[in-house]
Amino acid sequence: MQQKGQKDNSTYYQKLRLRRSALAHIAKPVVMETHGGLGKLYQACYASVLQGVVFEKDPKRTGILAKQRPTWAVYEGDCVAAIAAGVGAHLEINLLDVDPYGEPWSTIEAFLSSDRPRAKQLHIVVNDGQKQKVQLTGGWNSASLKGLIDKYGNGLSQHYLEACQILMHEKAALAGYAVSRWHGYYCGHGQQMTHYWAMLEQG
Repeated sequence: MQQKGQKDNSTYYQKLRLRRSALAHIAKPVVMETHGGLGKLYQACYASVLQGVVFEKDPKRTGILAKQRPTWAVYEGDCVAAIAAGVGAHLEINLLDVDPYGEPWSTIEAFLSSDRPRAKQLHIVVNDGQKQKVQLTGGWNSASLKGLIDKYGNGLSQHYLEACQILMHEKAALAGYAVSRWHGYYCGHGQQMTHYWAMLEQG
């Protein structure tokens, strides 16, 4: 049984399949991994990718990531602030991998609203852990979901994946993109995790 506040690591293989599906649509992937962790997904999915950017808050983990991927740019610190400031703009990212265990929208918005080169086609893969919080609070205290409360009210958790798709369309427009493909599902303990992959294309 999962304890309160415990991270749900049961969805690893689903995360793996989702990322491999996205990679199959990219001839030359250039990846930004916003929450590097210990690099397990990198080893399984991105080890052959020569160009990339990864962020990690923990100094020890950052050191591991730097040794693991010598051709990537590795940054220690808060990814949202760094991305919003344009860190990683030396590369034209075409795969954004967001795996924060909590809400992903501040990270996605930081990327799409920051000054950086834009790939004609951008893939975003997300491990979203916010649904559990929405079930407990209704989402009323979440800034990223504020605009959806009027639409769904206290039923937001029952329509969370639909709400994520709406948000992705809104965030994509910040950088002149339109969502051309969407795939998402619930998973993990009590179906409280949400995975989705969006393909964004410039008009």
